[in-house]
Parts: sequence; C-alpha cells; structure tokens
Amino acid sequence: CITGLIPGVHVNLISLMVLGASGYFLGYIENITISIFIVSMAITHTFMDSIPGIFLGAPDSDMVLGVLPGHKMLLNGEGYQAVKLTVMGSFFGLILSVGLIPFLIPVVTLAYEFLKGIMAYLLIGVVLFMIWKEQKKLAALFQFLLAGALGLIVVNFPQLNSPLFPMLSGLFGTASLLISLNNQVTIPIQNLTKRLRIKKSTTIKAVGASVFSGGSVALLPGLGSAQAGIMGNYLTGDLGDKGFLVLIGGINTVNMVVSLLTFFALNKARNGAIVVVKEIMELITFSQLGIFLAVSLIVGSIAAILTLFFTKKFSQVITKVNYKWLCIGIITFISTLVFYFSGIYGFL
Repeated sequence: CITGLIPGVHVNLISLMVLGASGYFLGYIENITISIFIVSMAITHTFMDSIPGIFLGAPDSDMVLGVLPGHKMLLNGEGYQAVKLTVMGSFFGLILSVGLIPFLIPVVTLAYEFLKGIMAYLLIGVVLFMIWKEQKKLAALFQFLLAGALGLIVVNFPQLNSPLFPMLSGLFGTASLLISLNNQVTIPIQNLTKRLRIKKSTTIKAVGASVFSGGSVALLPGLGSAQAGIMGNYLTGDLGDKGFLVLIGGINTVNMVVSLLTFFALNKARNGAIVVVKEIMELITFSQLGIFLAVSLIVGSIAAILTLFFTKKFSQVITKVNYKWLCIGIITFISTLVFYFSGIYGFL
C-alpha cells in the first residue's frame, strides 16, 4: 500500500532493501516466506499505483500511459471511476492469467527456444513498428535515439548508485507534476456515486488484450508495460479512454503474474521484484509456483478492496488541499529520495 500510494517510492526499491536484510531474516524464516512477502507487495502495488497516477499525475513507469485518460476523467469529477476501471482490469487480468498459467508453461518454454535466436531482430522490429505508426516519424525516431543515448549514459555512468531510480523518477515521477504546475490544474469536486458505464464487450476486449500483450512483454527482455499498452491498443483498435484504463490496469498485474511463469519455466527475471525473488530462491518448483499464484489471487482480492477504499479517501481530500503546493511537496520528496539513494550525479 505504501509503495503504491507514495509517488517515487517503487516496489523494486523496497524489494532491494528486503534483499539487503535477507541475511538477517533467513536466520528466522524460510526463503519462500520472504519471497511471498515480495510477491504480495508487488501484486498489491499493481493495484494501488493507479491512485497517485490519476489523482496526482505522478505515475511510475508502469502507469505512465494511463495518466492522460485518467487525468481527463479526474478533471470531469470522475477520478474514483477512473481508478475503478484500472482495478477492474487488474482483478480480471489476474484471474485470467493465473488460470492460464498451467497451460502456458509448455508454450512459453517452446516459444522461448524458438525466439532466443531472433530476439534482437524481434525487438528491433517492435521498435520500428511503433515508430512507423507515429504521425511524426522523424520526431519519433529522434526521441527513441535520444532515450537510448540517455539510457546508455546513465547506466554506464561511473559513481552513480541505482541509476534507474533517478532516471525513472525524472522521466515519470516529476515530469507530469511539473506539467500540472505549469498548467495550474484545479481539481473539481469528485462524484463518488456516479454510475460507471462501460460496455461488456469493451471490458472483455481490454482484459483479453491485457493478458496477451502483458504476457508477451513479460517474455521479451527490454519491453515493459508501456510497450504492452501500445501493443494492446493496436490489437483491439480504439477502446476509448475507459477501455484503455482497463487495459493498462490489467497489463501491470498480468505482467507481474507472468513474470513468475518466466522465472519458473525459463529461470529468467523480467522485473525488479522477481530479480530479488530469484536472488533469494535461485529456482522454484511447480508446487512453489502454485503457492505464489494462490497468494497472488488472495492478495489481489484484498488489494482491489483496499484500492477502492483509499480512492474514496483521496477523492474527498484532493479537492481540499492546495494542488500546487502538493505537487511542489511531492517533487521535493522525490528529489530528496534521489539525492539520498543516488547522490549528486543522480540528482543532476
């Protein structure tokens, strides 16, 4: 709940802190217990992170695509309904992906053996396709190359601790907050009783696409939830803002669940939380995978209820606070965290 609700504090950061303290914990509890804690935290985070993404405009990297449709609904007094849509996507995506995993184990193993030799070309093809679909293709290519150059510089920069933390905090955490400050956003009174209207067919398409695209990028290195969102949108056509929020919510949770599958079937970790679980567990058996999936269903059910509860509180409080000073406070908080964990170079 804490990592989901506080912008700039990602579940990967807490997972790394748990890993650092695991030597102490393992003297008292089993390694699978620590791993269950991390998986539970990561699943909860995928439900909760839509709240700051929509209400504060400060998403983590998994929610960045959902900010614009979510912000539009927020400014129409429908912030609660926007979060509800992401929760729907997360919950139904969780149930569907967990149900499919036993059937996907042999498929993933065979598919990875086939894809391993052409992985680089496949990733280049995905990037070229995304650039080609943009209206301003040269601008998109320049932006892609600029992002790649930034990544190469930051990841290979000497004397920089936790390089991804300052980079993602700047690109996703503070960027949209600065835009909100510049636009002098005023949050209207939120309507908590307004009925959520979305077609069943749209929901089914969005959840199905979230499982396919979220599962696909969990299999491929170098791609994340943002790319899965774009892929899912191409697959389904125009889902509208509401359908898109269901899609994004589903992708985040599905991506986490399928990462458990890639760890079991391929011994590959595709996100920070699973990297830590891999460090602690090294390998997992089929029965341990079953435990993780059962835990995910239980935790996801609780997280769905808690997310809606906290969203109601946010809806009531957000109109009473000074949004400008709230944004400044969060930017200061994120900047302080970056300075503490990554030093002056990370801050710059």
